[in-house]
Amino acid sequence: MRLVCVPVVMFASWLLAGCATAPNNPTSTLQTDKSPEQYVDCLVPKLKDKEMSPLVSGNERSYRVVVSSKVAVDTVLETHRAQNGGKVYLYERQLLASAFKSSSFERTAQECL
Repeated sequence: MRLVCVPVVMFASWLLAGCATAPNNPTSTLQTDKSPEQYVDCLVPKLKDKEMSPLVSGNERSYRVVVSSKVAVDTVLETHRAQNGGKVYLYERQLLASAFKSSSFERTAQECL
């Protein structure tokens, strides 16, 4: 009976390790003609319309928008001032079933470009 439990425990540990590590690379990198402030001013009302609760922090050069998740880690969007507008970095963990299409958060982020 113990030999049967070993693979199950190893598999469960592997799954939990994947949830515990924070992503270092953005899942999406976007370019916009808008300044970080203009981009966030477009994004936040759209997120609220989709019943998300964004928390915004930042300064004149960059902004961070965090949307809490009940199932996975928080979704984070960062926008930084660039020469021709801004760069947008999206950090998002998706469930396996939704990994093949963009999330509603990502689609909303693309609408504001």
